[in-house]
Amino acid sequence: MKPLAAAIAMIAVTTAASASEDIADQYPQSELYSKPVEVIPHVFSAIGATAPPTYENSGHNNNLSFIVTDDGVVVINAGASSRLAAALHEEIKAVTDQPVVLVINENGQGHAMLGNGYWRDQGVDILAHADAIAETTENGDFIFQGMERYNRDKAMGSRVEHANLSFDDEKIVTLGGVEIHVLHLGPAHDPGDLQVWIPQWSMLIAGDIAFHERMLPIFEHTCTSCWLETWEDKLEPLNPTYVIPGHGHPTNLAQVRRYTRDYLIDLRAKIGAHIEEGGDLASAYYVDQDRWRNLDTFEELATKNAGRVFEEMEWE
Repeated sequence: MKPLAAAIAMIAVTTAASASEDIADQYPQSELYSKPVEVIPHVFSAIGATAPPTYENSGHNNNLSFIVTDDGVVVINAGASSRLAAALHEEIKAVTDQPVVLVINENGQGHAMLGNGYWRDQGVDILAHADAIAETTENGDFIFQGMERYNRDKAMGSRVEHANLSFDDEKIVTLGGVEIHVLHLGPAHDPGDLQVWIPQWSMLIAGDIAFHERMLPIFEHTCTSCWLETWEDKLEPLNPTYVIPGHGHPTNLAQVRRYTRDYLIDLRAKIGAHIEEGGDLASAYYVDQDRWRNLDTFEELATKNAGRVFEEMEWE
């Protein structure tokens, strides 16, 4: 096994037990929760907290990644505020003299796009899926107000700024000899979820289609059967060696399969059996999910997830 692959494999078997929900800020001299690390040559990620967004983590509870090429830098996720975007930019400038030429919003959530204003002020284009832009257009003010509530003074200087470039299924960006495929594999966690695939390096920056250290959240608009179909038909055939998920440390396909695909299958099976037995919504919240208790945010999300899957499956 190559050294990098061995390192990723080691992360995969250790991080579920050492995820960061209760770990203090790892980079207190910066707005970032943690300093960017070089996951594979030329691909860096600042790994966010696996806890919900707070003042203490500055909303850096997702992964802020960037790809360095000989003709510029591509950033994946703008950050949850202009201050967080600026902090990431300082780290990029410490790594390379190449300018940031493109920022990609992995979806329409605040921690993906509320830093857009900073990057647009630098003259950088922002790319997002059309559905993510529709989400920020409809709910951007609400998303921004949520960030203001937890981030208080750290929200100063931020604004809602929508991506100025969009795509529907796939956009290929070739930069410095690196072919970067920006994909919308299909419905998954959130409207406009996208994935960044670098086939020549077998690297998938997966975004929120893939979770492992923290429990995935199921929203009212999430279609879990669609998520599973997208996973089986579109994600698995990519067969990446390296995966940077939307949250949690870099890992491999087997690990995110276990904590995303397998979790969805297990929860749907439990809820399906509950419905077959005549169970109602009130008792659906308490189906057995103990197998997944080791995941961060289990206490916040497990019962909500069960209720939302019940509401989805009740009409299937």
